[in-house]
Amino acid sequence: MNEWEWQLLEEKLPVESVAVHGVPVAKGDRVILRPRPGGDIFDLALSGRAAIIESIEQDYEGKTHLAVILEEDPGKDLGMLRQPGHRFFFTPEEVEPAPHGDHAPATNTSVPRVLVACIGNIFLGDDGFGVEVARQLATRAFPGNVRVRDFGIRGYDLAYALLEADDLTILVDACPRGEAPGTVYVIEPDTSEAVTANQPAALDAHTMNPVAVIRLAKSMGPISKRILLIGCEPATLGGEEGEMSLSAAVAAAVPEAVRLVERSVADALTPGETSFGTYGS
Repeated sequence: MNEWEWQLLEEKLPVESVAVHGVPVAKGDRVILRPRPGGDIFDLALSGRAAIIESIEQDYEGKTHLAVILEEDPGKDLGMLRQPGHRFFFTPEEVEPAPHGDHAPATNTSVPRVLVACIGNIFLGDDGFGVEVARQLATRAFPGNVRVRDFGIRGYDLAYALLEADDLTILVDACPRGEAPGTVYVIEPDTSEAVTANQPAALDAHTMNPVAVIRLAKSMGPISKRILLIGCEPATLGGEEGEMSLSAAVAAAVPEAVRLVERSVADALTPGETSFGTYGS
């Protein structure tokens, strides 16, 4: 900001309270978050949550914003020691007063947990598809209940991650199914028969087979409630000499896979709504 804008901020009088749907609210009051439609993925995760007003702020244009902290945030009492990400800003139109006493509405304390598990070997051509998707997802912002991890070929690490029993695990991997290279699939595999007496739960140290990983995880305990596979048809898996780059067709499919991951995450955080159905199964 320039010097004039700083001066405008300094001249603003502190705001003690603001009307929300005709009800005055002030610092310390409880509100229910109702973010505007069309917001980002954080808005989807925070919708319906109870929060406490920490301060009421005005920007230099005179617009009012409520700085809030989530009621169930374990770090809410740390004050200035809190790390970024514990404090959120909403307009008065994006909240509603929380009723007092025993009639307060139940808040969404069981927020869905999502794991995005990207898989692949960068030395085997298009098998590195999942790794490249992970690299691009790393530039996106996701709420704290969504984890994006590049597992590479570390099958045992992924098996133990599945045992954390997230609500949804999204696997991202090269997936040869006989279609044109670069074809992207969304598949919901049937994990109910992933373990049988004739299928040993053993993993290859140099590659990762998602089915074998699921089989191993299920042999150890309960796993994620739902698993999706976002796969891409490879053009080459490197041959005998290997290859450290994606083919043109698979590289061009990476942005589509990123979009599908984001949409799958958004659907998981908005129960009852799906923006697309699974296909390629």
